Amino acid sequence: MQINLFKYLPLFVMVLTTATNSVYSQPSSLAAAAKKFSADPQLKHATWAMVVADASTGKIVFDHNGQVGLMPASTLKVLTSVSAFEMLGKTYRYKTIFGYSGTIANKLLDGDLIIRGSGDPSLGSWRYEQTKPARILDIIIAALNRNGIKKIKGNIITDTTGWNHEAVPDGWIWQDIANYYGAGAQKINWHENQFDIFLRSGNHVGAAVEIVSTSPALKGIHLSSMLRAGAKGSGDNAYVYFIPGTSSAVIRGTIPPGENRFSISGAHPLPPLQLREELHTALDLASIKVEESMVEHNKDLKELYIHQSPPLDSLIYWFMRKSINLYGEAFVKTIGWKSKGEASTSAGVEIIKSYCEKKGISADAINIVDGSGLSPQNRITAMALVQSLQYARKANWYSSFYESLPVYNGMKLKSGSINGARAYAGYHKAANGKEYTISIMVNNYSGSSATVVKKMFQLLDQLK
Repeated sequence: MQINLFKYLPLFVMVLTTATNSVYSQPSSLAAAAKKFSADPQLKHATWAMVVADASTGKIVFDHNGQVGLMPASTLKVLTSVSAFEMLGKTYRYKTIFGYSGTIANKLLDGDLIIRGSGDPSLGSWRYEQTKPARILDIIIAALNRNGIKKIKGNIITDTTGWNHEAVPDGWIWQDIANYYGAGAQKINWHENQFDIFLRSGNHVGAAVEIVSTSPALKGIHLSSMLRAGAKGSGDNAYVYFIPGTSSAVIRGTIPPGENRFSISGAHPLPPLQLREELHTALDLASIKVEESMVEHNKDLKELYIHQSPPLDSLIYWFMRKSINLYGEAFVKTIGWKSKGEASTSAGVEIIKSYCEKKGISADAINIVDGSGLSPQNRITAMALVQSLQYARKANWYSSFYESLPVYNGMKLKSGSINGARAYAGYHKAANGKEYTISIMVNNYSGSSATVVKKMFQLLDQLK
């Protein structure tokens, strides 16, 4: 499928001719509040940007550093969502094929059971009834029973060909990539590539912490704990680190003392293996034996069951509401695959930047290396985010996009937070009925994140 970006150009031009750098009338208190914000000691060594547009006309009513590229953190998901809606479509569904090779005779499949993915980030997710692991496994077993299969001579094969095997984008840091929010996107994802770890800590500060169990039970992964008990009430300060080039991980940091079943979540580096093993267990329970013999046969895939994901607008809802980084990385790779036949982050990013160029946004305003905003290498301007948000208002999928935005400070805003960066982007309707499109980012602030966020909200309050 080739994406014709030029067909969107007339609408892009119409939207962006109203979104210029000229600053029009603004709420009277906003300039004074911005001046006070700039002078705050927490921002002495910081760079911040804010752009506000009249949502109805696109005219810019406030612009501070709007053309300066800053770390957007998860507000980058705004751009990724807009791109996915435009290039994939709100009704797009991923398809995962469960099938077989070989022949069936006398209740024996003389061949392999094959799973062919398409990058679906929701396969095995607990967020939707139709994607829950038990439901999918039950459907596969029912399909085997309908075909009279009680024994599989070959193996369970996960087909990941044609997909970039570098699950984690360049620029992600080691502290992130083994924890649940750092799960990379693969051709076959399972349970959002996440697992839970249950921990037991000693009763005093410095006591050892042991691993009690994981859910689901892990296959092919070895975990060890270097955790210690921290101060009472210290919360979750535990991080999983996978040892490069291995399937072993160590957990470091602290959790509170006296915990019997404290849970943290990690990112599974081998989701196809996890799915294969869970399916193998389910087949055993259903008395369907997998012999795991080498079989010689035609490798053509015969379909048993095609699983379809929820539609894209449903996926984007959770992507934005819960800021699921995995979904964003899957969308970027899918855009690359559909447009160029290359399911890689770099291909998807290239297409998104080209798309934005057609919108009238300079590619230099969008220096991105992923689709989720997790990389500290990302840079984007506040103006570019506002322009993207303004375009969304004119699109036929706008209601779905708007619904996906969380509420912060009484406003429909996507938040963003990584070390040293806080950001918000979205919409607000003031008490007088005026509607605004907003982007605000602060990088390299000092002191408490909660305090700087409170001050950002006080600035945004001028639009109420």
